[in-house]
Amino acid sequence: MTNTPRIYVACLAAYNQGRLHGAWIDANTDAWAIWDGINAMLARSPVAGAEEFAIHDYEGFGSVQIAEYAGIETVADTAKFLAEHGEVGAEVLAYYGGDLDEAREAIIDRYLGCYSSLADHMQEITEGAIEIPQALLFYVDWDAMARDAEMSGDLFTITTSHDVVHVFAGC
Repeated sequence: MTNTPRIYVACLAAYNQGRLHGAWIDANTDAWAIWDGINAMLARSPVAGAEEFAIHDYEGFGSVQIAEYAGIETVADTAKFLAEHGEVGAEVLAYYGGDLDEAREAIIDRYLGCYSSLADHMQEITEGAIEIPQALLFYVDWDAMARDAEMSGDLFTITTSHDVVHVFAGC
């Protein structure tokens, strides 16, 4: 992720009159700062007494989707998480459907490392646990072991680029 998480908040009073009025607000801050930005945008509205807003766009959130009426506290917490954990954090958060608690737990407690493939991870942990006789080493199917571990839910992976696979323990 290369962009700082931010949201475009639009004034609904102006929008309902066919006018575009809104502001881009840095989301990588506390919720009160976001509220201050929203209130400042509403105060500048071309419609007197504007009070309602909606999130009409966002960027810097990776594959995480921000709903039009998402809670501002949730937006701020999500942006902080993404700023701290970057692309891997965004993909883990998307994997858990936006559940920040699950994503945090996965990053903190279940992250097993970064490998070229899940098969490489399986080979490393297997060879670290038992001695495989040299004569049998070429008969071990690391790809099949990796597939089985992922299909059983024991592990899941996040691929961020070619040959960059982040491995997590399943639930």
